[in-house]
Amino acid sequence: MTVIEDLTRRNADFATHRFIPGLRINPSRRTMIIGCVDPRVDPGVVLGVELGEAAIIRNVGGRVTPALFKTMAMLGRVGKANGGGPGSDWNLVVLHHTDCGMTDLAAFPGLLAEYFEIPADRLPDKEVSDPHASVKVDAALLAAPGSPAHGWQVSGLVYDVETGLVQVVATDV
Repeated sequence: MTVIEDLTRRNADFATHRFIPGLRINPSRRTMIIGCVDPRVDPGVVLGVELGEAAIIRNVGGRVTPALFKTMAMLGRVGKANGGGPGSDWNLVVLHHTDCGMTDLAAFPGLLAEYFEIPADRLPDKEVSDPHASVKVDAALLAAPGSPAHGWQVSGLVYDVETGLVQVVATDV
């Protein structure tokens, strides 16, 4: 069986047994989660999020970048166009994790500087090699004035890929 055949078979099972008709585009839990693309760390699975409960954005490292801010702004407009959208009663969860491939990129400062759209001499501020420090940096950026999430409840969590547990590192930033 090919990968596509397997995926479409799994989709048929999903459509038959777990599909929830009538979900709205705005998340029912007024929550947005930012996480890494690492296949070991699917934020919806790790945090037990059901369909329709949260908007999940994934990128390399689950990091705050100018591109993330643009995505959040666009999602905010979509939400408002559909009768709701992000506001002060929303939660924003930043989920970083141990053994992240982002740490392997520390050897490529030019690439990281381009990703974050900052000068290379500011890379130490991003705490690329420590998920506990990096999630604090990113949560603070998201809570800051001018951020699309300013005024939301912002939390930073670190997922341990060895135990499956999350640790709350930053809340009410």
